[in-house]
Amino acid sequence: MSVVVLDGSTVRAFVADEAAFARSVEARFAALDANGDGVLSRGELRRALESFRLLDGAGGFGSDEPAPLPAEVAALYDAVFEQFDADRSGAVDRAEFRDEMRRIMLAVADGLGSQPLQVAVDDEGGSFLLEAAQHEAAAIAAKVDAERKAKAAADGASADAK
Repeated sequence: MSVVVLDGSTVRAFVADEAAFARSVEARFAALDANGDGVLSRGELRRALESFRLLDGAGGFGSDEPAPLPAEVAALYDAVFEQFDADRSGAVDRAEFRDEMRRIMLAVADGLGSQPLQVAVDDEGGSFLLEAAQHEAAAIAAKVDAERKAKAAADGASADAK
């Protein structure tokens, strides 16, 4: 588990960097595509959702509520799958997965707003929020490095002029 500080702009910048976001989505898609057929089946996506353990109930996340009924859980997973399967083909291809993850991440960015928050993220198996924070940190480091080099070059030029 890691703790990162981020806000909506952190997530938006990550999604806006097409290359970085595409690499992240592709890695996640490949990890979920258990049989390697290039699409996510209902079962593959369900296994991924189950790994989040959001529906454990009975003490999960401090809840006193009992675990949901199996039919309720199945209906929820089916609804999520239908959201990803935009063309209703019965499988989620890479483009559908990327588009839905973009939509989800932008919704998360809207929810985070502009105030920085500390967020606990799972660093086993990857996290889009962790990758967004790392993306921002790398951009800041590159900017600081470029400014330091520019200052060193300017200092060197003024020393040469003397």
